[in-house]
Amino acid sequence: QVRLVESGGGLVQAGGSLRLSCAASGRASTSYPMAWFRQTPDKEREFVGTISGSGATTDYADSVKGRFTISRDNAENTVYLQMNSLKPEDTAVYYCAAGTNRVWLITRMSDAWYWGQGTQVTVSS
Repeated sequence: QVRLVESGGGLVQAGGSLRLSCAASGRASTSYPMAWFRQTPDKEREFVGTISGSGATTDYADSVKGRFTISRDNAENTVYLQMNSLKPEDTAVYYCAAGTNRVWLITRMSDAWYWGQGTQVTVSS
């Protein structure tokens, strides 16, 4: 059992930056791949970025490449999403997800076994 708690969401102007955090607890959580997804009321939950258990490998959705960076601090059992050059289209509830050692990276919802409660990010024009 893994528990994930997101924080850091808020309101920011277009072009601004925001840093999200996901604190994880539970057995073997520091070795699990993790990811960020986002969702709006009129869209399905979509992939944003993922990171391997060791932190050596990352992958991103095309829409955020060059603007967002995912990282992890396994000593603190925390994953981060640094969001720069934010656009109104980035407005969504952002969810942290964790997998198991069955997958290397999480790029689909079906890869995730655990989810956080979500944190709202709103980007104004």
